[in-house]
Amino acid sequence: MNKSIDSLIKNNLSGKVLEDFNRIYYGKKHHSVLVLDSTNELDFEIAGYSLPAEKEQLRQPRIVRLGLIQHSIVLTTDSPIIDQRQAIFDKVRNIINAAALEGVQILCLQETWSMPFFLCTKERTKWGEFAESAEYGPSTLFLSELAAKYKMVIISPILEVDDEGVWWNTAVIINEKGEYIGKHRKNHLPSVGSFSEMSYYCPGNTGHMVFDTKYAKLAVNICYGRHHALNWLMFGLNGAEIVFNPSATISEFGETFWGIEARNAAIANNYFTCSINRVGKEEFTVGSENNITRSYYGSSYITAPDGCRTPSLSKTRDGLLITEIDLNMCRQLKDQWGFSMTSRLDMYAENLISYITNHCTNNQ
Repeated sequence: MNKSIDSLIKNNLSGKVLEDFNRIYYGKKHHSVLVLDSTNELDFEIAGYSLPAEKEQLRQPRIVRLGLIQHSIVLTTDSPIIDQRQAIFDKVRNIINAAALEGVQILCLQETWSMPFFLCTKERTKWGEFAESAEYGPSTLFLSELAAKYKMVIISPILEVDDEGVWWNTAVIINEKGEYIGKHRKNHLPSVGSFSEMSYYCPGNTGHMVFDTKYAKLAVNICYGRHHALNWLMFGLNGAEIVFNPSATISEFGETFWGIEARNAAIANNYFTCSINRVGKEEFTVGSENNITRSYYGSSYITAPDGCRTPSLSKTRDGLLITEIDLNMCRQLKDQWGFSMTSRLDMYAENLISYITNHCTNNQ
């Protein structure tokens, strides 16, 4: 079934029943829909919402417009690599242009956005040319020009190759001047089913970096890292106001809890979370006869620290989700819930050290 739960609910519930569902499922009875200038003639879905904070007497609102892009690949996976990448660039450029027209200030793309997610093939050599420099690679150069043109901070998840020839799953951060300001490398790598990412690149060595940009303090928790609660926690302890979760996830690998983990992280850590997942079907020929097909379910969404979330983008279409947020909500929820005072990090740290000493050391 290709319809999202959002469309099913919208088309089948109304009145008080719909309000009750929205209150429980989305955290609010009615969606605060943004009026967008872009037309419906675009060849991708575009949707806009607002997640406002309570008005304060002494502090002005800290309004930021976020943009998430989900998209499919364009050419078949046996096409020349340079053509595959350029076709994706051309598609994404049109979506970024639309985001700029709608005033997006921080934009995030999906995991390894400029290539097919070939990591399910268990092949390596034939795909090596997709790996690129974080600082000077074609994806960074392409997006740097658009970031400077539109004064937009852009998060670009790529397959990185460093100066030693080592691969990493990396998110590059480009500021509103088009400058490379840093990168985060994926901390947790899956080895589940056909996705054995440990065969391709190393677990990240950049820790839990938070980037202090013109518009917000942001962090990136790449794909599989969302299954690890302490990963989310550390970004919050380091001061993140927004954590992006760019992903490439198929339905049999967690669709049932796709809408839960990032939402829970937003509540537990008093920051906004942004979940991005690619869409479309990707087909690979491995060897001479073995064909592998992977289908991705999109459904990108954003959650506020109070647990309210936007509807999801489509499960099947390219899309741009725009959400206007007020960063004051992060402090408001910290004050309301008092997690910093009640977290007992000292107790957890003591128990973690004991566990590592008694279990991990003995298992080596």
